[in-house]
This record gives sequence, structure tokens and C-alpha cells, in this order.
Amino acid sequence: MRIHGSKSPWPGFNCGVTEDEFLSVELAIKRQVHYNGWFTEESVRNSLLNLGNWLTREQLINWTSSYSFTENPKVVAVIMAGNIPLVGFHDFLCVLISGNKIQCKLSSDDNKLLPLLSNYLIQFSTELKEFISFSDRNLSAFDAVIATGSNTSLVNFESYFSKYPHLFRHNRTSVAILDGTETKEELKALGEDVLNYFGRGCRNVTHLLIPENYDLNRFFEAIVVSGEVVNNKKYGNNYDYNKTIHLLNLESFLDNNFLLLKKSDNLFSPLAMLYYHSYKSQEEITAYLEMHKDSIQCVVGHDYLAFGTAQCPSLSDYADNVDTMVWLNNL
Repeated sequence: MRIHGSKSPWPGFNCGVTEDEFLSVELAIKRQVHYNGWFTEESVRNSLLNLGNWLTREQLINWTSSYSFTENPKVVAVIMAGNIPLVGFHDFLCVLISGNKIQCKLSSDDNKLLPLLSNYLIQFSTELKEFISFSDRNLSAFDAVIATGSNTSLVNFESYFSKYPHLFRHNRTSVAILDGTETKEELKALGEDVLNYFGRGCRNVTHLLIPENYDLNRFFEAIVVSGEVVNNKKYGNNYDYNKTIHLLNLESFLDNNFLLLKKSDNLFSPLAMLYYHSYKSQEEITAYLEMHKDSIQCVVGHDYLAFGTAQCPSLSDYADNVDTMVWLNNL
């Protein structure tokens, strides 16, 4: 995965796959944007590179050393989201590495990459062929469910699957806390936390907490290098739409020609927009985070996650702060 993520050429048979197999994945990476306009080649490779960094012997041993593994595999149905490339890979890995079987229900927005990577995996461990299946129809013959989707989808998950052991996930987003001492490089990295994958992931920052009298021009100047994001047609359409609506409604906002900033206490901002509000004390920060704790995936800032790392979770960074491996071990 790291080889594809870094856009390296086929390294030879020592990588475990033939050149034709390697090139078929390369072609799929380049074609994703034709199936889903959000899945640019850069976004797909970025996802592959981040996920590939997990798959080292040392990382996997350190991660799994505190868990037990089942000798009686269950069939776990995993309903995956499709907002960013391979967003369901962590669940896929958790189910398999815990010794269970996975039945994948892929989003129509992201249904090409994981089957290809599964074929790679089966090349190395042929017995996994019996542990991996993909379904484009109704799920059946499963023992437990992991489902990720919107708040609306959550209602459907509860209606159809609540009688099974389940792990349901809903909309979440991320925030950044600025204290005024951030360097230009840190603010540039914050731009990546906001705009990686066009801001469509639950780990993308959609809200800033800033000290009173903070100069937001510092942030705008630092993220100028990310301006090409507006050239993506789908992102650009969102930017134009939100800008037009706010102009028509005579609402105040800041604009740097590719990202709109608006003062608001709301946690979730529309695509191509970033909400912010000011604080006077640490107590106000603590109160805001507590109020929205069930909707916040991660927090970026000094004393929190480092700037630029929101979309680079570790293997032990579980969605919704629920340890998937413990849940699987308890089935």
C-alpha cells in the first residue's frame, strides 16, 4: 500500500505481486475520480500511504499484543461509509486480525479499492479467502454488525440490526484550538487538517476555537498553499454555492477565494466553510468540548493532537472512542 501511496514503480517480485497485478491497482487508483469526483488520485494515494504505515510487523505486534483472539470465528457484517477513500479499512483489519470473518457492505461511493486490496492480501494468505466476502445485496447469515453512516442512517441501522450485537457510528467532526502562539508551519498544517480529502472526513476540522482578538489573516496566509483545492469541481461548486447564499442573505464571513470562515458556535460547518468562535478562558474551552463530546472525533492544537495529524490516526485511535478490538473479543 505504501508503494502505491508514494506513486513508486513496481519494485519487482519481492513485493509479492506480479507487475500486471500491481499495474491493475495503479490503473484503479487513477480511475477512481471517474466513479467518484471526490476521489482524486492524490486523495486515494494519500489514504493508501497513511493506511500502509500501519501495516508493518512492529506496528501490528504492538497494537495487538494486549488483545486475545477467537478460535471460533463469528461472521461480522460491516457496513462501510464512502466519504473518503478506504474509510472502512480499519474495521476490515480489526475483524480479520481478531480471527473473525467479515462480510463487507461497501458504499457505492467507494466499492472498488477494498476488493482489489483484499486480492492482494489473499496472495499472501490464501486461507483468508474463506474469511472475506463482499455483498452488494441484503446482508445475511451474520452474527454481529458494525455500521457507519450519517445520523439519518443510524435510525435505519437501529431498525434493522439492533437485535444483533452491534457497533453503530454516526456523524462526528473535529475541532482545533488555537492559543495565538502557533507558528506559520503549524497553521499551514492546520490547513491540511481542514482540507485533506476536501474536508469530508470525521477527522477533518470544521470548527476553530480562537482567543479574543486573534488575527485570522495569519491562518489565511499560512494556508495559501492549499488554494488548488478549489479547482476540484465538486469542492468548487460547494464553495460557490455557500458563498452565494451568504452574500444573498447579507451574512458576514471571511473569504480567501477557496475557503469561507464564519463566526458561529455551531460545530458542523458546510463543505468549503470553516466555523470559528472566540473564547476568554480555558473553562470556556472545556465547556464547549464537554457540550459536544458525543459529536467530536478528535481535537487538534497545543496539548492535543499535533497540527497536521488529524487524518493520520494510529491503529489504536478508534472511531467514536470505542475500542473495536475489545468489542470483537467480547462477541
